[in-house]
Amino acid sequence: MDKNNFAFGRTNFILLAIGMAIVVIGFILMAGGGSSQEAYNPEIFSARRIKVAPLVCLFGFVSMIYAVVHKSK
Repeated sequence: MDKNNFAFGRTNFILLAIGMAIVVIGFILMAGGGSSQEAYNPEIFSARRIKVAPLVCLFGFVSMIYAVVHKSK
């Protein structure tokens, strides 16, 4: 197949991979143990889980949208 028939170029795929990696990092930041009936874990309300991780995921999703919209040369 000719390179001109593809919808995405090499740059688009690289940007998509970077965006996906950022989203995965955001979900990893959200992970951790939870609370149970017997023990309360105040770590579930840490700033990393409720502020930083969602912003990292949002940045990853926005960068993936940019990668799809970006026009290859």
